[in-house]
Amino acid sequence: MGKEIRVGIDVGGTHTKAVAIDNATHEIVGQSVVMTSHDHPLGVAAGVIECFENCLTKNNIAPEDVVFIAHSTTQATNALLEGDVAKVGILGIGPGGLSGLMSKKQSNISDIDLGTGRKIKICHTYLKQKGLDKTLVEQGISTLLEQGAQVIVASQAFGVDSNREEELVKEVAEKKGMLVSVASDISKLYGLTSRTRTAAINGSILPKMMNTANSTENAVNQAGIKVPLMIMRGDGGVMDISEMKKRPVLTMLSGPAASVIGALMYLRASNGIYFEVGGTSTNIGVIKNGRPAVEYSVVGGHRTYVNSLDVTVLGVAGGSMVRAADHKLVDVGPRSAHIGGMEYAVYTPLEEIEDPQLEFFSPKKGDVSDYVCIRLKNGKRVTITNSCAANILGYVKETDYSYGNVESAKKCMKPLADYLKVSVEECARQILGKAFEKIEPVITRFAEKYKIEHDQISLVGVGGGASSLLPFTAEKMGLNYSIPEYAEVISSIGVALAMVRDVVERVIPNPTSEDITEIKKEAKTLAIKNGATPESIEVQIEVDPQTSKVTAIALGSTEVQTTDLLKECDEEEARKLAAASMNLSEDALKCTIQNDIFYVFEADKNEKHQVRLLDKKGFIKVQRSDAKAVEVKAADWEAAVDAMWKDMLVYKAEMERTPDLYLCIEGKVLDYANTVSLEQLKIIMGTEFAGIYPDEKIILLGARSEV
Repeated sequence: MGKEIRVGIDVGGTHTKAVAIDNATHEIVGQSVVMTSHDHPLGVAAGVIECFENCLTKNNIAPEDVVFIAHSTTQATNALLEGDVAKVGILGIGPGGLSGLMSKKQSNISDIDLGTGRKIKICHTYLKQKGLDKTLVEQGISTLLEQGAQVIVASQAFGVDSNREEELVKEVAEKKGMLVSVASDISKLYGLTSRTRTAAINGSILPKMMNTANSTENAVNQAGIKVPLMIMRGDGGVMDISEMKKRPVLTMLSGPAASVIGALMYLRASNGIYFEVGGTSTNIGVIKNGRPAVEYSVVGGHRTYVNSLDVTVLGVAGGSMVRAADHKLVDVGPRSAHIGGMEYAVYTPLEEIEDPQLEFFSPKKGDVSDYVCIRLKNGKRVTITNSCAANILGYVKETDYSYGNVESAKKCMKPLADYLKVSVEECARQILGKAFEKIEPVITRFAEKYKIEHDQISLVGVGGGASSLLPFTAEKMGLNYSIPEYAEVISSIGVALAMVRDVVERVIPNPTSEDITEIKKEAKTLAIKNGATPESIEVQIEVDPQTSKVTAIALGSTEVQTTDLLKECDEEEARKLAAASMNLSEDALKCTIQNDIFYVFEADKNEKHQVRLLDKKGFIKVQRSDAKAVEVKAADWEAAVDAMWKDMLVYKAEMERTPDLYLCIEGKVLDYANTVSLEQLKIIMGTEFAGIYPDEKIILLGARSEV
């Protein structure tokens, strides 16, 4: 066998991009770009197939060398945006009599408005759980088919406790050749209405997604690739294609997720705001303590039980066109050069730019008519974009993907600058200023939501248009920023390097150690089912004190263990990284704890004690102010937790503010922020000490609540 190769494919709105990565070195050994095949009979699958086949053949990669292949997809998101969905028949199941009236009402959801003028059409029938058999289920399914149902949703009251009847519906429906969405497969949370709605959204895209999945899977098999095809999830993990066929809704927003995973691999991004900047839109989200922030997806204004990245999408990007009226700049975007069918001025050959004249136009029927374009002597029209402005002002470096011909941009911008009665440079600055007006509130809101202090924010830019927006934004806000190498294909890299991620959520008031152990085991089993090796899996537990929701997040790698991309950093390099994050000189920091895996640096700043926990790869895993850290033997963990809790507890306005604690054990960093009580914290934390030697050292960090 030759080299071991990982293949990642990212399906974007315009292009489908594949990269082949050497599994041992993470070096990119092949790339391929094709147009995304929206209009092909096979849909986007045709582009995926063409892209990975090109990537292999052009780079002499043998199919048997491929040890991992995965792709992200915009198809679930696009199907919902475009209303390309099936009619869903909900078969509600629950008790009879008066107690069944509530279950019947909660599972009988109305048509789901997708917020775009399109709807998921819903029909419903209800069966009593007692005495339910195949004959009654067949009758229920027939009733739904008569109403035009194309997909069946089985949704049972308290199905998260026992879903025997839901499984019966699935068995009967599949024998009839129907696609089925089982509510308890999608979520283990109570809340029959939300669970049913999430399953209905999942069911509505099943036919479309199944066609793509089958086409792509067949092509991968026919190409001689032996490993299973993995699909990117919206929460940043991957899942086996067989799981995707059951839960395609989990792939929503997998494009932005892929970008973040790629950026985390190539940058030591611990806390920051990331931008995925394309030509038309920018996805903005959060990295907190080295992990992307995840939220429940909202579809057409409806909250679902689907985990995906907490992302804000803005209609401003590298190719956003300029709008002007009454000798003033009106806006930048949301229409882009791509929509207008024009080249960017900055990418137009200088010799073509003769006698540039300012014109105003409407890109699409119904659009405002104040968009700016420049008509050249040869009749060609080009347009002014953020990329043009950023090139003129010197924010785009020669090595950046969005670098162009600065003189071309200046020559085309001159007529607009004259119209605005300003210099070309001032015109460019005003253009980027308009984009910044949309971006700044999003950064501020995310920083507040996730409690990231201003001096800890770093901006991370990915996507081909990153340098058109990021440097200006960072300058205006006084922030650091970074754009990784290969920014334009970072999504494909993220897909190739993604881990298996599975989540189990349950509502458990006052969870016991047995409850925690059980939910951890369930999450681990799911991750193994999705292709993660048992020894690679780590399970993180989170508890929401307000809702009593316990979440187990399992992360693991696939069969072939990937090597780490970043070399280990020594204490001197780690000190530099910690000092930069504190905005202090290196000699102000003291390394208080060091072991085979972690460094802890501490310093005083603004009357608060700063703590930074870094791993040996240089990732800052915890950065908190008003904090402390101790190293103790595992045998003494309870006493250390008691002392830390007591020391960090804050009383404010007659209210108790519980501290945030972090545990470093066996190379893992476990976050116990927002734990409601010391008793609950010790129950959850205690499950980590099974099988740990009493003399083994652990690190405990505590921070006073920032709220």
